[in-house]
Amino acid sequence: MAAGGGGVADPFSPAGVPCAFSPQSQAYFALASTDGHLRVWETASNRLHQEYVPSAHLSGTCTCLAWAPARLQAKEGPQRKKRKSEAIGTSNQVDLLALGTAVGSILLYSTVKGELHSKLISGGHDNKVNCIQWHQDNGCLYSCSDDKHIVEWNTQMCKVKCKWKGDNSSVSSLCISPDGKMLLSAGRTIKLWVLETKEVYRHFTGHATPVSSLMFTTLRPPNESQPFDGITGLYFLSGAVHDRLLNVWQVRSENKEKNAVMSFTVTDEPVYINLTLSENKEEPVKLAVVCRDGQVHLFEHILNGYCKKPLTSNCTIQIATPGKGKKSTPKPVPILAAGFCSDKMSLLLVYGNWFQPTIERVALNSKEPHMCLVRDISICWAPKVETAITKVRTPVMNSEAKVLVPGIPGHHAAIKPAPPQTEEIESKRKLGEKEVSIEERLGALDIDAKKEKDTLPQTNSFPVLLTQGLESNDFEMLNKVLQTRNLNLIKRTVLRMPLHAVIPLLQELTKRLQGHPNSAVIMVQWLKCVLTIHASYLSTLPDLVPQLGTLYQLMESRVKTFQKLSHLHGKLILLITQVTASEKTKGSTCPAQKAKLVYEEESSEEESDDEIADKDSDDNWDEDEEEKGGEKDEDVDEEEEEDAEEKDEENGEDRDVASEKELNGDSDLDPENESEEE
Repeated sequence: MAAGGGGVADPFSPAGVPCAFSPQSQAYFALASTDGHLRVWETASNRLHQEYVPSAHLSGTCTCLAWAPARLQAKEGPQRKKRKSEAIGTSNQVDLLALGTAVGSILLYSTVKGELHSKLISGGHDNKVNCIQWHQDNGCLYSCSDDKHIVEWNTQMCKVKCKWKGDNSSVSSLCISPDGKMLLSAGRTIKLWVLETKEVYRHFTGHATPVSSLMFTTLRPPNESQPFDGITGLYFLSGAVHDRLLNVWQVRSENKEKNAVMSFTVTDEPVYINLTLSENKEEPVKLAVVCRDGQVHLFEHILNGYCKKPLTSNCTIQIATPGKGKKSTPKPVPILAAGFCSDKMSLLLVYGNWFQPTIERVALNSKEPHMCLVRDISICWAPKVETAITKVRTPVMNSEAKVLVPGIPGHHAAIKPAPPQTEEIESKRKLGEKEVSIEERLGALDIDAKKEKDTLPQTNSFPVLLTQGLESNDFEMLNKVLQTRNLNLIKRTVLRMPLHAVIPLLQELTKRLQGHPNSAVIMVQWLKCVLTIHASYLSTLPDLVPQLGTLYQLMESRVKTFQKLSHLHGKLILLITQVTASEKTKGSTCPAQKAKLVYEEESSEEESDDEIADKDSDDNWDEDEEEKGGEKDEDVDEEEEEDAEEKDEENGEDRDVASEKELNGDSDLDPENESEEE
């Protein structure tokens, strides 16, 4: 069982790529490489058996794969009598291979037919498929995904049989119990489900990271004295991403603890795990774990109860290249997968490159704790594909054969000047004769000015070239026509083109409008001509709106900012005109002018007297107002005099001054001037 594969961007995605050995003596090895190709290799001859490229191999890469069980393959297929030749040919071949993809679909590939058998899409997953498991009896398929659901598929009807939520986070691994009545599922915690009712039977602690592999290790419980219900007492194994411990769990009664019984320790994250099932309590479980560092760790242990310390491997296998010469050092060769053979005493190793792996059978020697195999993989890089696969045959051409090029009937190719002419020119040079004239040299070079003119398309052939370019999707031909800037030529071309090419032309113009702005300017001219000339034809099309939906959206997005840009353009013009006007006024010098009248002030006292006289003459006060004003001024003067007496006790002459001012009629002066004089 593969530990997974798929997304490199996700830090919790399993290492390695999806791969698996076929059931029944591991005759084939299926591998889904990172380029989306499925390759099936023959393990005996190390030869590429089949290669399949899904239609969406780049967008929906293969994330997991699983072979159909051998018992199921024998049951499937129409019940009819087979010929002897058919029976011999298909009895040893494995049939269905399920592929889970990154987009949520599941493909069933038939290795016998060499083509896609069916596709499981509707009602299934809407995210990456993480694991696929076949039911060994009823032909159902179980899959889990990042969308947190587990789906039970009916492969014959290609429909969803049942779908239920498996975890609060993504479900990363599945495994079916030996009796086919239970299902193990794991995200970070492990759950045991009853397949009939889809209810959780047991919970297990699990791992800190997503579980990448689940598999049962025993078929019978160690204590055979108690009655066996098909699940209680069985052991199963789990491995997780970035975890160097493989935990072993036992299905116990509900009251017992739910932690791991024992664990195996390895040097790096497990990439591929294969084991031999223990059929009785005395038979040990053999385990082969391929790690990300390219080593294989072999374990052999009898599962019987609790073990506190993690168990280390009995044997470690490595592969390295031979060091050629004294200076060159051996380089390690990564082991990609390992599987036990049917005799359980030998191991199939897959090593080297994912695109051209080497498959080798190695006998196990339990006495040696470490094995290092020296292999030269440089010889194995060339892919070994049968020549019968290719159906292309290259004809053997005779030098005297005349090849007729397809073209217009009656067309004759231009006859080139005979090649001996150049030989004659060279012989003249060797003999030391006069220099060859320029005319002869040009004739030898076969320069013809007419040929250059012929390469340019004629104006009357533009509609034909445009129609041919649209039908064949020829980029160069379309460029020759659509890059013209002559408006009259564009109008004539659009007028003469057939009506069935109008919609393809509009779609091509829409693509080019989204490109460089320089080319978009020319495309707008074409678009304008097409819409004006063929408006009557376009109005008769019932599905015009969906066909030109992208063009409408493009035009709306382009025009949306036009109003804002025009406002901005107007504001910028106003600002620029103001800036230029101010710069002109700054730059111009004022002419020297003489003043016609100059007024000079004589003194501050005279100025004050003149101002008071002006005020009296300008303001024609009434006599009553003068009297009222005089009374107010007198009251103010008396208050100020009292304040002055309190402040200056020494000067008693202030009262005389005030009385003199009253007699002289100086009370008309402002109180501000009086305070200043004081």
